[in-house]
Amino acid sequence: MKLTVTQENLSRALSTVSRVASTRSSLPILSNVLLKTEGNRLLVAATNLDIAVSEKIGAKISQAGSITVPARLMQDFVSSLPSGTLELDMKDNKLQLSAERFDSTINGVAAEEFPVMPTIDGGSVAEFSAGEMKQTLQQVLFAASSDDARPVLTGVYMHADKKKIFIAATDSYRLAEKNIKKDAGDMSLLLPAQSLQELLRALKDDNEPVTITYDDQQARFKIASVEIVTRLIDGTYPDYRKLLPASFETTAKLSKQSLNEITKVSSLFAREAAGSITLVIDEAKKEVSISSIASQVGENSAHAEAEVSGDAVITMNSRYILDALQAFEGSTIQINVNGKLDPCVLTDPEDDSYLHVIMPVKS
Repeated sequence: MKLTVTQENLSRALSTVSRVASTRSSLPILSNVLLKTEGNRLLVAATNLDIAVSEKIGAKISQAGSITVPARLMQDFVSSLPSGTLELDMKDNKLQLSAERFDSTINGVAAEEFPVMPTIDGGSVAEFSAGEMKQTLQQVLFAASSDDARPVLTGVYMHADKKKIFIAATDSYRLAEKNIKKDAGDMSLLLPAQSLQELLRALKDDNEPVTITYDDQQARFKIASVEIVTRLIDGTYPDYRKLLPASFETTAKLSKQSLNEITKVSSLFAREAAGSITLVIDEAKKEVSISSIASQVGENSAHAEAEVSGDAVITMNSRYILDALQAFEGSTIQINVNGKLDPCVLTDPEDDSYLHVIMPVKS
């Protein structure tokens, strides 16, 4: 293998794929990145057997070939080089890299030992814009669980119903759901949150199409020159939509900034109580107030004006409220409550495409 490539393109591709390379695997080859010529392009790929990420970049190919090299070293080395052209030459499973004022050799491993990159033949297809998918993932991903004891909750559930696609994540304490008005048939995918984090890093705020091809076991995301293939999580996602209240006894509409301010201040006094704060909706006073007590430090109460219907008192985790508020795009938030033991649903009165559910703290 012998080729010339720009430092900028190779550094970008290595940054895209190398995070997937596993340094903790019992298979040392999984800590390597694959470099392989394909026509007049260079394929850069990595996998941990659950996720495979690849990107093709333009290159001037003098001699076809392939090799794998340590992902971390390769990425750090190439990103440290000045911009310009970089020559790669493979000899006896050693990759020689030459740039202006730099000559290095990296010991590699034969590409034949690298796992076969997964493919999907046939399958169903759905398409989104990059900006749309990026916003959706930013609003939903953070609510997925990181506890492997319940694998299905570490995933993001993408499913279709009545010409809408719903993307949801929950850790059983909170739930985030985004809906997109798009017909996708009978789509039902349980995607690892880790895979979607890799996708999120590759997305830009534009209308570049993101194509999802999927079957019963895998899903492939393709955006421009990047491909991400992931295994689906095996299991049945909770039927969370049945738990969403159809109506609410109490609602309060107020500025998102005001709710964020009073929650943030009260959270400082809630550290001793694992972040628990008490939210009060008062129709007579037309306000929402939040209080917290720290026996060793003191106590706090803060309030904000609101359009209120009904009265309610509910105890919640302040961190969950702050996380949720960051996910909303609009400037107004509506708090929807039934009782102190029922879930609190946050919505944007101007946008029904996103909702966030927070379970109460039983006190």
